[in-house]
Amino acid sequence: MKCFELPIYKKSQEIFNVLETITSLFPEDNDYLKSIKGDLLGDIMLIQAKICSAEAVKLYDIKMENATIIRKAARNIFVGGNTLEYFGFSDSKYYNLVRNLIEEFRLLFIDWISSFNPNHYIVDNWGLFNPPGISPNHIQSDDELDFLDEHE
Repeated sequence: MKCFELPIYKKSQEIFNVLETITSLFPEDNDYLKSIKGDLLGDIMLIQAKICSAEAVKLYDIKMENATIIRKAARNIFVGGNTLEYFGFSDSKYYNLVRNLIEEFRLLFIDWISSFNPNHYIVDNWGLFNPPGISPNHIQSDDELDFLDEHE
């Protein structure tokens, strides 16, 4: 699948591997840390799924919706280590590795979303994911929808 070859996906896999390693060090008997582990691994898996979802569609609004979910999950991971020491993880200093990877991911994310074609849109009447300058009341002409007939 094309998404697995993307630099942003490869970085997400690197983050997954580091998170998996760090969370495997959590004490087995700590329910709070088990919950955090589930959240962290769930967020990185969500990021990977949404990268592939965004790559699978042409529509700008759907790509941006996926990008928004990715951003939120990445920010959750970034701050996810804030309470590890407090809740009994003595090696919380290693979480800085994750934060550094998330920063690298953020830079790749910026490049990735700039590749989204804003001309491949159907008006989002909620007004949230329209390309710049397109209002929720914009009436699209047929020629604005010609991209739907293109085969990649």
